[in-house]
Amino acid sequence: MNTEFVVCVKNSEMEASLELRKIYEVIDDASAKGKKLIRIIDESGEDYLFPSDYFVPITIPQAAHFVFNSM
Repeated sequence: MNTEFVVCVKNSEMEASLELRKIYEVIDDASAKGKKLIRIIDESGEDYLFPSDYFVPITIPQAAHFVFNSM
């Protein structure tokens, strides 16, 4: 299973939910993609939909995957 990660590059009007430059794990949601949304776990620990243009996809080095898998 490939885990997708993004970094937050915009948080207008959502500062309490999203932290700029923070890495978030993406939860696959096919219906959200069609609406230009992305599902991630935000600062509250819950998964929510956010505008996809608030994020940029990134690749996590294999050596760092253990950090994300232990969360």
